[in-house]
Amino acid sequence: MLALGSASIGLDETDWMKYEGIDKMKNNRRLAYSTDPEPEVEKPPIEMPRNPAAPFAIQGNQPVYVRLERKGRRGKTVSTLEGVMSPAVGKEALLKHLKNALGTGGALKDGVLEIQGDHRDKIVQILTELGYKPKKAGG
Repeated sequence: MLALGSASIGLDETDWMKYEGIDKMKNNRRLAYSTDPEPEVEKPPIEMPRNPAAPFAIQGNQPVYVRLERKGRRGKTVSTLEGVMSPAVGKEALLKHLKNALGTGGALKDGVLEIQGDHRDKIVQILTELGYKPKKAGG
C-alpha cells in the first residue's frame, strides 16, 4: 500500500508506477547503435575575408581627419584619427595595422584612434594606400 500523509491509497508501488506510465518508460530504454554513416555534406570553400583595415562601403567620400593633439596629455604628442566609419572590429584592425607600420603604441577611445607621437605624414600615406581619403588637420 502506498501511504500519502494520513490517507492511504489502495495501490501498491508497482500498480502506481503502471498507472503513471513509468513501467512503459523502463521497457523503452534500449540503446541502439547505427552502422549506417550519415552522408557527408560537402562544405563550401572558405573565402578569405577582405582586409578588415580597409575602408567599408559606408565610408564613401567622407574624409578621415588626422590631427595632432597635446591637450590633456601632460605635454605628450598624440596623432588622432577621426571620421573612420567602420564597426569596432574594423577600427581595431586599422589601429593594429597603423601601430605595426609605425612601430608605436596607440589606443581606441570613444571611436577615435590615437597613435603615440607625431606621425601625421606617415599616417596620411598609409591611409591613402588603404583607400581612405585622409586630411591633415590641426597643429
